[in-house]
Amino acid sequence: MEGKEGTGESDTESVLISDWAELTLECLINILSRLTFEHRWTGPLLVCKPWLNACKDPSLNSVFDLETRFDSSTESTRWWTTEFERRIDSMLRSVISWSNGNLTKILTRHCSDDSINLAAQRCPNLQVLSIKTCPRVTDASMAQIAYHCRNLKQLDISYCYEISHESLVLIGRNCPNLKVLKRNLMNWLDPSQHVGIVPDYYLNACPQDGDTEAAAIGKFMPQLEQLEIRFSKLSAKGLGSICEGCLKLEYLDLSGCAKLTSRDIVNATSNLKDLKEVKKPNFYIPRSVFHAERYGHWRLYDERFQTDVFRI
Repeated sequence: MEGKEGTGESDTESVLISDWAELTLECLINILSRLTFEHRWTGPLLVCKPWLNACKDPSLNSVFDLETRFDSSTESTRWWTTEFERRIDSMLRSVISWSNGNLTKILTRHCSDDSINLAAQRCPNLQVLSIKTCPRVTDASMAQIAYHCRNLKQLDISYCYEISHESLVLIGRNCPNLKVLKRNLMNWLDPSQHVGIVPDYYLNACPQDGDTEAAAIGKFMPQLEQLEIRFSKLSAKGLGSICEGCLKLEYLDLSGCAKLTSRDIVNATSNLKDLKEVKKPNFYIPRSVFHAERYGHWRLYDERFQTDVFRI
């Protein structure tokens, strides 16, 4: 039976369409809350004005999570363009505005100081900030985070080479509840996995001051429980600074830290009573990177580096 003459549309179909169009704001929010952040942005946000308004509700904007999408995608040269960065900034600024100060988690990549400064100003309840691989996030915006987001508990600034030890000092001084820090560097020993995608100038900008950063972490972040510093250029002295100041560490990732020996790690971590897991360097370093003269003899490799062949 036809509900509308000549259209072939049934009465039931008409009612269903009408019901969806006339859902109350509360019902829409309830439905949208069951979708992931990504699904809301690629679907409901674009349907109609009532749905857009529902997507702007502060209760749906306490988390900005693009990391899941980044992590499941193959890295692209497009991610390193200013156009792509502007898109990420625009999305983040929108969510910051819609959150009405309730944004607690930011997990993204390739944003800039512009959006991070805005987050610092409007999101005092921010607890998780993960902004790895953000070449235009600098100490300037991190200072604002330190001053305004004192409830910060987790920070991931991996591969952010414009952020220095000065930011670590400020974050440590002003965010006493920080439990997790991730400050990983790209694999500078074998950068082949990044060549052709990451700009050469950025690969060459890898921070060299591993011990300075380690000193800042050890002195100003005593509450840390998890620390990742993969491919850091810290030495035994730097690791000692961390282990002397961060006595609550439970997890420590030192993968790729080429200047550390197994003995250095054992000696430095011996006083960490809560430590449950340590990830040690596990690779072979080619002669082109570290020359034999530096260490005297290649037999020292069975002490310096954890590999499947040399187990210490």
